[in-house]
Amino acid sequence: MKKIRIIPTILYDSNSAVKGKNFNSWRKIGSLKQIIKLYSLREVDELIFLDVAANSKKNLEYKIIDDFADDCFMPITAGGGIKTMKNIELLLKSGVDRVSINSAIYNNYNFVKEAINYFGSQCIVLSVDYKIINNKKKNVFINSGRHDTKIELNDYLKKIEDLQPGEVLINSIDRDGTMMGYDIETLKKIEKKFKFQIIASGGAKSEKDVYNLINQTSIKAVSCSSIFQFTEITPLKIKEFLLKKGYRLRN
Repeated sequence: MKKIRIIPTILYDSNSAVKGKNFNSWRKIGSLKQIIKLYSLREVDELIFLDVAANSKKNLEYKIIDDFADDCFMPITAGGGIKTMKNIELLLKSGVDRVSINSAIYNNYNFVKEAINYFGSQCIVLSVDYKIINNKKKNVFINSGRHDTKIELNDYLKKIEDLQPGEVLINSIDRDGTMMGYDIETLKKIEKKFKFQIIASGGAKSEKDVYNLINQTSIKAVSCSSIFQFTEITPLKIKEFLLKKGYRLRN
C-alpha cells in the first residue's frame, strides 16, 4: 500500500515566490531562497517548483534552479516552459529529480512521448490545469491558464493515458488559491476512468480538506500551496492529523 505524500508547491518568477488566485493576479510573497530554506527545516518529503512566467521567457533559468536545488535536501520536481529534450537534460543536471510538463503536451505531443520513453515515466510528471466553462464543460488550459485549448478534460486525459505517465498533476484553476477545498467530485471521476496515479492540486485550506480528499478517493499524493503560505498549518501538522486518522505517511 502506497503511503500518503504531502507535497508543497512553490510558484515562482525569477528569484521571487509568487501566489495568485485562479491563475491571476500573481504577487510576490517572499524570497524564493528563504521559502526553500523554511521548507528544508520542516523536512518535507518533496517539493514541486513551477515557473509561472516560463512560457514568456526565451530560456529556462537554470542558474536559479541550480541555486535552489543546492538548498533542498528532498526530491524536487521542477516545471515551467519545458519544450525540448535538452531542457530536461539540463534541469536534471541542475539538481532536480523530476520535471513537470504542461503546455508541451498540447503543443508537441510527440516530444512528450519521446521524453517519457527516453527518461522514463518515473522522471516525467505530466501536469493538467482545467477550468469549468459556462457551469458545464471542463476545459484544459495551458500557458499558466492563459490559453483555453477548447479540449474537454476527459478527452485530454485519454491522450495523456496513452503516454503511460507515472503521475499526473491535476489542478483545478477554479480552486487555485481560493482555499475552498479540492474538487473531489472531478477527481473521483478521473481516477475511476484512468489508470495513472494522480497528484491532486488546488484548494486546500485545512487538514480536513486533505483528509476529505484522501478519505473519499484512492489518491495518495496531495499538492498544497496557499495553505502553507497564508495559514499557520505546516506539512507536519497535516501529517500528524492524518496519522491520527490511521493513514500511513512517508517518513
